[in-house]
Amino acid sequence: MITPTQQSAHTENPHLAVVVPVHNEADNVVPLIEEIVAALTGICDFEIIYVDDGSKDSTSDILLKTASETPRLRVLHHRQCCGQSTSIASGVEAARASVIATLDGDGQNDPADLPALYAAFMQTPDNDRLMITGHRQKRRDTWIKRISSRIANRIRAGLLGDDTPDTGCGLKVFGRSAFLGLPRFDHMHRFLPALMIRAGGQVKSVAVNHRPRQRGTSKYGTLDRLWVGIFDLIGVMWLQRRARHPVIEDVTPGATRESRE
Repeated sequence: MITPTQQSAHTENPHLAVVVPVHNEADNVVPLIEEIVAALTGICDFEIIYVDDGSKDSTSDILLKTASETPRLRVLHHRQCCGQSTSIASGVEAARASVIATLDGDGQNDPADLPALYAAFMQTPDNDRLMITGHRQKRRDTWIKRISSRIANRIRAGLLGDDTPDTGCGLKVFGRSAFLGLPRFDHMHRFLPALMIRAGGQVKSVAVNHRPRQRGTSKYGTLDRLWVGIFDLIGVMWLQRRARHPVIEDVTPGATRESRE
């Protein structure tokens, strides 16, 4: 239960926005929000942005009721299901904070890991184009999900060179402005590390906990992800090959010369 002290800590100028995309996750809403609040209270000023992606169950009603009791919580609603990538983008665009954290809404990502990822981001110099991503050390999924994910990660890492052992982990921390500069397409959330590197940024991985799903059912099938992932992988490779990072010099007469990449 969220305490009055935690409620009154609401700020109009948060530094961190936790974006959570959900679709038909009614049973997971309240427990996860309570965990997020408990994990971040006293760490930094934060807001929580839930993006209800066209849910057909009672997710929307529960979110609205919870928001009336939790000043830190903001709720966005897609009238139609648009997918996880679009939901994350909607949340990032609506955020007031300059730093974004994401996690999945099914309860398998542990909010207790958020402070470590946030600290890793804040302690890194020149973090304008930095992404901290979780690395699930012990996956609590079915054996076929674990094997297919391991194979996919190796193939993706070999072709994209994204320096990320677990790009599928929903736990990530990054700058809002850096995300808004990335190319947008469906399923882009699976390639965020590669896209950040393409933009001239860097990616660091932090070990995180992973939990078995306790409530609700998975929204993804292994074969669905396989075929979509192949086409997306080809598209991201195309984007990488066309990226350019010029060194820019101000050569205006009388101006102080500055170089930036």
